[in-house]
Amino acid sequence: MTSSTPSSPPGNDDRPGGQPEAGQDDAATIADLRAQVDVLDQQRRRALADAENLRKRFARDTASIREEERAAAARLWLTVVDNLDRALEHAEADPASIVDGVQAVRDQAMRVLAELGFPRRDDTGEPFDPARHEAIGSVPGTDAPPGTVVHVIQPGYGSGEHQLRPAQVVVAGES
Repeated sequence: MTSSTPSSPPGNDDRPGGQPEAGQDDAATIADLRAQVDVLDQQRRRALADAENLRKRFARDTASIREEERAAAARLWLTVVDNLDRALEHAEADPASIVDGVQAVRDQAMRVLAELGFPRRDDTGEPFDPARHEAIGSVPGTDAPPGTVVHVIQPGYGSGEHQLRPAQVVVAGES
């Protein structure tokens, strides 16, 4: 077994001149460390500036995309508004033709909603689903199984995760 003796740090030889002068070595090390700190500080500042520029560009791009989407949706509704204006111009006409015109505009509005991704749902006869329906009443003694939508008060639009609003429904209760 060998005895362990503490080893001397590099540069601390027992030879004369094997140990550098402390003042010169420390000054050089401090200067190197300061230079490294300056380089790292510059890199940090550049990274922060790049991140801020990216945040600003993302905010501008997001606002621009939102504005484009709003304009696209508004353009889809322009034909509905135009047809409502035409219907109002003929308010003095035969009431049956007015009803036909309003029905055509309503159908057009339903197509616009479907194009925007929110088609109208017909939930009558469907099982009640709290994610798609808002029950506002219950009717006992119907032919429908309990928990089935028997009447839609206000229709729902959209489907799945893209629901504009749930349907307000009356549900079949226990007999």
